[in-house]
Amino acid sequence: MTHVHTDTPSSTPTNASAPDAEHTHVHTDVGAAEPPRFTRDMLDWLPWLDPVAEADLTPAQLDGLVDKARAKNAYFRLLARDPQILRERTKTDIDIFYNAKSGLPRAERELAATATSRFNGCIYCASVHARFAAHFSKRVDDVDRLLDEGVDAAQDERWAAIVEASVALARTPSRFGVEHVTRLRSSGLDDLEIQDVIQGASFFNWANRLMLSLGEPSEQEQ
Repeated sequence: MTHVHTDTPSSTPTNASAPDAEHTHVHTDVGAAEPPRFTRDMLDWLPWLDPVAEADLTPAQLDGLVDKARAKNAYFRLLARDPQILRERTKTDIDIFYNAKSGLPRAERELAATATSRFNGCIYCASVHARFAAHFSKRVDDVDRLLDEGVDAAQDERWAAIVEASVALARTPSRFGVEHVTRLRSSGLDDLEIQDVIQGASFFNWANRLMLSLGEPSEQEQ
């Protein structure tokens, strides 16, 4: 795979502790196999900027990863150039999707993230959260219809309300309003569940834009 390297002072991280901060490169991948469609398949992600090499991660950067297994992932090693922000981002992500004490079932938290990612065009994020949504809900056909046909695809009333609210939050400017809360509540969601829809969709509305600005999805090499 060919890389074009351009030294760009504008890409230098503001965090002075970031390793190699003066030598960040911008990559343009030529010939990368970009996924042709939305999918639940496992995908790779190719960064346009140099991630920190796994062996060069500092203690602060490892702490910022929260989960040390994420050191294998180029995306998180790239975000590790600002470890404090990465730590807060990751803790927020984990709490939204893994805090099962109350609120929305995990499948529908993942549905909100999938719908947002589908609307925003983030193929990589949609693939990850569609897999989780299908796994936890066992509603593979419904998840695949969302991926294949888009956010207007037919769903039952509860899922349609979640998708509609998630997309309204993702629009620019936001279209989310009291009518979405009313529909969610009439579909059987309580206040904590509605809060989870808002948190999952809002977080991924931001996360999609971050990922889309830093690299591109790619089919995994066989």
